[in-house]
Amino acid sequence: MTAVSSGAGHAFSKPSRDRIRLLAGLGVEGDAHLGTTVQHRSRVARDPSQPNLRQVHLLHAELHAELREAGFDVPPGGMGENVTTRGVDLLALPAGTRLRLGADAVVEVTGLRNPCPQIDGYRPGLLRAVLGRDERGRPVRRAGVMAVVLAGGEVRPGDPVAVELPPEPHRPLAPV
Repeated sequence: MTAVSSGAGHAFSKPSRDRIRLLAGLGVEGDAHLGTTVQHRSRVARDPSQPNLRQVHLLHAELHAELREAGFDVPPGGMGENVTTRGVDLLALPAGTRLRLGADAVVEVTGLRNPCPQIDGYRPGLLRAVLGRDERGRPVRRAGVMAVVLAGGEVRPGDPVAVELPPEPHRPLAPV
């Protein structure tokens, strides 16, 4: 892990921290998206009883580097992620993958973050950089993955990330 971030308010970005605490079944302690049911404002407006499949947002540091090369200054936590990883191809993981973060915390990947137009309010043109199209015209979402917390624990920059794939057949990630 290269960075951890959390924020109590529903702001787009989250400040970097020296540590965060993951709480089983809830998310990141003190974060605006903590809870068993949806916390994202647009989803709460549609149906506040939906389960919260977006307790933890993970983003790969390699995307930060790509964005910098494209002229976007996006620091860790800038796109609202809680955990910034390096060396793990998050977008290629199947649904249900478990990630051990640090010594104790375990999260299960539920799906892809579906980037929204708010991203352009943060950095104009950023939405196009993280939401492309494949050769068939289908959306390619590159804004990280979402997860739920299975086992809590403290997580810090520099902690290892271990990947445990689910049993086959693997299901590809879809937006959550």
